[in-house]
Amino acid sequence: MKHQDYVNLLRGAIASAGGAWADFGSGAGAFTLALAELIGPAGKIYSVDKDQGALREQARAMRAQFPDVPISYRTADFTHPLDLPLLDGIVMANALHFVGPPQKPEVVQLFRSYLRPGGRLILVEYNVDNGNYWVPYPLSYKTWESIAHQVGFGNTLLLSTSPSRFLKEFYSAVSW
Repeated sequence: MKHQDYVNLLRGAIASAGGAWADFGSGAGAFTLALAELIGPAGKIYSVDKDQGALREQARAMRAQFPDVPISYRTADFTHPLDLPLLDGIVMANALHFVGPPQKPEVVQLFRSYLRPGGRLILVEYNVDNGNYWVPYPLSYKTWESIAHQVGFGNTLLLSTSPSRFLKEFYSAVSW
């Protein structure tokens, strides 16, 4: 995928520039860069990943492509409480599938606690409920809707789907 593909997956849930956002499980930053393009220098990003090397790689890409967007890097496990301000939004792309099914509602509830009223959680995930070695616990959009409702998100909207050569297709959705 190209940068613009990542931007397009998020665009429908980010109406304007600015705001405080987090990218959980951000890795090398493909979606962090897309988020930076959409919120611009009026926003602030908190990029969270367990892999410090991936965050360093991401920092280089951010400096090269979006040097004016404020960003804070956190080497941490997003399944544990984080010291963050109230957020306008969270991006979680291809990371929730590493959390086992029994833990998912608890982790998503933790994410919800970081959001200010009206805040949004954008999920990008494989649209299947059975995984493999590399994607152990994916969740279909239908399953995401159920979990989001269970933890108190009032609305969930499917933004887009795209074919995947790995597990059928992936989707982006927003819950608020």
